[in-house]
Amino acid sequence: MKRSIITGTGKFIPQQVRKNDEFFSHRFFSEKQQQIDIPTTVIAEKFRQITGIEERRYADPDMTASTMGFEAAKIAIADSGIDPETLDYIIVAHNYGDIKCGEMQSDTVPSLASRIKHQLGIRNPSCIAYDILFGCPGWLQGVIQADLFSKAGASYRSLVIGTETLSRVVDHHDRDSMIFADGSGACVMEWKDSTELGPGILATAVRSDTLRELDFIDFGPSYIPGSDSRHRYIKMKGRKVYEYAISQVPAAMKTCLDKSGLAIGDLKKIFIHQANEKMDEVIIKNFYALYSQPIIPENIMPMSIQWLGNSSVATIPTLFDLVRRNEIEHHHINEGDVLLFASVGAGMNINAVCYRY
Repeated sequence: MKRSIITGTGKFIPQQVRKNDEFFSHRFFSEKQQQIDIPTTVIAEKFRQITGIEERRYADPDMTASTMGFEAAKIAIADSGIDPETLDYIIVAHNYGDIKCGEMQSDTVPSLASRIKHQLGIRNPSCIAYDILFGCPGWLQGVIQADLFSKAGASYRSLVIGTETLSRVVDHHDRDSMIFADGSGACVMEWKDSTELGPGILATAVRSDTLRELDFIDFGPSYIPGSDSRHRYIKMKGRKVYEYAISQVPAAMKTCLDKSGLAIGDLKKIFIHQANEKMDEVIIKNFYALYSQPIIPENIMPMSIQWLGNSSVATIPTLFDLVRRNEIEHHHINEGDVLLFASVGAGMNINAVCYRY
């Protein structure tokens, strides 16, 4: 049999470190544009307790989402050992395109995938480059699409990238601005021979909820009074996102695992979108509860949000690469390990992939 196998991974972690104390000088306002009369030190500490974030990474001024994606792609291609001219698809997940430092306008023409193909120097016209907008689950959706292309006989090798500069679309007067970060992650997928117990994608699951959930994460004006309403920033209804995620993500994860035919006890690692530490912990708890498993295995869920923040589409591929390279203490993966990837984000969209390493 053949399966889609990840043969290489790469990441680009920006060097600018922004710690929580750098937000102490900010003035925060509510959605109703009322100043929040709580010391920023208290706001930042409560934020850390809820999200787990102590610091995050911002891209250097000369970097954009596409240039970061290029850096991650180079590493993934080298790791896989393939000739980039043999790629059939380059799929780039993002949400805001290239935004130059100090500017607010999103640049998406040509696509980021086309720009990265250009930077890689790929001449092959049959290598199709395109972007995907799917909220934070975008990279994982790109993986699912690449798998479907292979199953349809349309692809043998794909490069899937998640890249974002959220620091350039945040409202510095919104407490949620402390969550977001920049980064890029990538993988090379190949359609290769496998066995019943061999590596590759075993099952996938996807859902979109767009009625009541549509505006849980969207674009809106700054919270500070007197701001220019034409300038818009990423906005999030945190409580609604939380309630949606902790109920719907575990169900999607269960659907995916059940489709694979494997048992909950077969899982060795869960790579979940690094959105909020407490939320992710509840998602995992609720997922195991669906199998009447009150005890969660130790070290099942690696985390990077504490020092990388929420870089949207880049969180899962970055985390996966960190663990593959043994760069997160107490977390390792071995041949034959069963992994579950899951993400949630604007749309609202959810997806999951069951994978044997």
